[in-house]
Amino acid sequence: MIVYCRSLRHSFLLASFLACGRLFFASERGLQEITSSESSNAMQDLLGILPKAGHREIQGSNMTLAMMPMPLQVSFTNDDPFLLDKDFYMELPEDDEFNERLLRAAKRFLSRLSGRTGLFFENNSPTYGKNETPSFFHWSKKLPALKIRCRRKGDEMELEEDESYSIEIASTLVVLEADTDLGILHGLETLLQLLSVDPFRQSYSWPAVSIRDKPRFRWRGLLIDASRHFMPVDVIQRNIDAMATVKLNVLHWHLTDDQGFRIESKAYPKLHERGSDGNYYKQTEIKDIVAYAAERGIRVVPEFDLPGHATAWLVGYPELGSAPGPYELSPYWGISEHVMDPTKDTLYSFLEKFLHEMTTLFPDPFVHMGGDEVKINEWNESATIQNFMVDHNLSNAHELQAYFNNRIASILKREGKIMIGWDEILHPNIPKSIIIQSWRGHDSMIQAAQQGYRSILSNGYYIDLCLSAETHYQNDPLPSAVNLTREEQELVLGGEATMWSEFVSPETIDSRIWPRTAAIAERLWSPQNVSDVKDMYRRLDIIGTQLEEHGLTHIKNYDMMLRRLVQGSDISALKTLVDVLEPVPGYERGQQLGYTSFSPLTRVVDAAPPDAPVARRFRYLVDDFLQLSSTGRADTNRTTYIEIVECLSLWKENHGKLSTSIERFPVLQEIKQLSVDLAEVAVIGLKAVERLRSMNKRIHFSNAERRALNRARKAHGQSFLAVVFDIRLLTLEKIP
Repeated sequence: MIVYCRSLRHSFLLASFLACGRLFFASERGLQEITSSESSNAMQDLLGILPKAGHREIQGSNMTLAMMPMPLQVSFTNDDPFLLDKDFYMELPEDDEFNERLLRAAKRFLSRLSGRTGLFFENNSPTYGKNETPSFFHWSKKLPALKIRCRRKGDEMELEEDESYSIEIASTLVVLEADTDLGILHGLETLLQLLSVDPFRQSYSWPAVSIRDKPRFRWRGLLIDASRHFMPVDVIQRNIDAMATVKLNVLHWHLTDDQGFRIESKAYPKLHERGSDGNYYKQTEIKDIVAYAAERGIRVVPEFDLPGHATAWLVGYPELGSAPGPYELSPYWGISEHVMDPTKDTLYSFLEKFLHEMTTLFPDPFVHMGGDEVKINEWNESATIQNFMVDHNLSNAHELQAYFNNRIASILKREGKIMIGWDEILHPNIPKSIIIQSWRGHDSMIQAAQQGYRSILSNGYYIDLCLSAETHYQNDPLPSAVNLTREEQELVLGGEATMWSEFVSPETIDSRIWPRTAAIAERLWSPQNVSDVKDMYRRLDIIGTQLEEHGLTHIKNYDMMLRRLVQGSDISALKTLVDVLEPVPGYERGQQLGYTSFSPLTRVVDAAPPDAPVARRFRYLVDDFLQLSSTGRADTNRTTYIEIVECLSLWKENHGKLSTSIERFPVLQEIKQLSVDLAEVAVIGLKAVERLRSMNKRIHFSNAERRALNRARKAHGQSFLAVVFDIRLLTLEKIP
């Protein structure tokens, strides 16, 4: 029997065992016994054991399952689990036989289910049956079955489309029901996440459960910047698969910037011929990716950044610019001075023809036109532009950009499209149909909603900054104290994780997107009160591993990159160090070292994981240990003490093992001091733990040890030791 419980501080998966007349439960604290003398009621209160009949309702709760995002409502029953075997089959509604998307999704589901279980299903394709909900008590077929009930094909490009679904699992039947096939796609992902091992029957199973689920926000997106560093088709596709797994529904594809024009234009071929380094998407590839995403219920919104970030446009067509040119692609990061000239009618004729061509490739009703970080120096220095502003009563550059945006919005409207732009475009004179994407802060999103504009939040979801999943998880588009009316809150469509590509390559991009983006996906899908950070991380570790089945390289490439750094030598000591390193956060990396689009992205900083899992687990051990110490019970949890000592002892000895590789391979010289610092602070940490455990107040820390702790906080090679802060906490020294 699988038993679920919630404690006040942790969420555990408890497996109860009945052996030799004794009842045990297994938690992440180890195997513990509940004696028979305890009352059954008290035991049920402790473990959350289900009553003998009925349901236990958990709405918006962080249950101990590995689902991400967590569903809206989960109810467990006392029925036996649904056991999977080779006779399992899947039934689609017979009146939906021509819904190809549903059929292909069902086949992918069966393939992934077979891959996870190793079962050779007799039925590798779904069958068809009546589109009705069967009675669990009168299910005539004896074979274990998953029955799909779907009323219609959904329109993934419709903002208000129904994505809800429900799941009912009993011992012999699973029913997945939704109004649209989009809901079915989401439900199939939930079923895969529910899959567990029944240790008593040596079988894979689904728990007896009832689920009702729907998204909190309509827009749940991921931006991938393919301009600064080009991302091949297979990179885009595997990330689309991962998006579907965590129920994201918008791929925002950033296709143009100062470093590259990444889409083929037959109307204006010099855009991609001269505006790229030869890496761009052919129109056939664009169509394939749009179709690939639609098969998974994901829409594709292109971005053509204007009138700034426009160098790649101007290389082939300099007449569009505000300065005479000539122009060339910039290999440098930052904001280019080159901008388009919004006073030229020829610019709008050009864009009208270009956008007509592009809108035939992208069926989505929305097109992103950028509008961010427009440098106005060329506008100010042009007498022609200044005279135009006077003639049109445009008092400043912001009004000139609003003029430009109005004309672009009109072009898109004639194509049946709606414009999206970054929050700099917000101006009282632009149409209310335009959607504002807020990247500079919540304030611009709130301001947009108060002025009647729909908006999307990206501020707080910049995953390229290498911040923790916790930081993104706690960033809510609509926090409970938000100063918006109910009607204004409805204008906030959702949010997008943004993966800008200055410091990623096709080899490293997956590790910067995943698994942290799954935490953002949960914030955008699940109820607001699903907010337990530790439980989020517990589930994130599991989902992160499952994502590998889509071909993602966020785990696989880690060891590969380390092996390359030491030319195939033993990486164990190097990995011990890099396990507790993180890239410097924000854009400090670019400030510490002059990067260009040609710079290698193969160093230790590129292998080091953002939000390093080893460092995070050490942080939780320290938190637990200090909490016990503060109550005078530091010796009551020997397991935590032993784990901390094991970590610190490993780090203490590691530099001695790694020093030979550091001296042998020049690329590792930049992290030499980090290796030395880790060993030094580990010694201090061992001393601190012993002081706390023994309650020996005569153990003190010298000024040299304090200087070592301060020195270890410094970054080297654009990486820093992520465990120094927690080791310093163990010393009980004041942290400036």
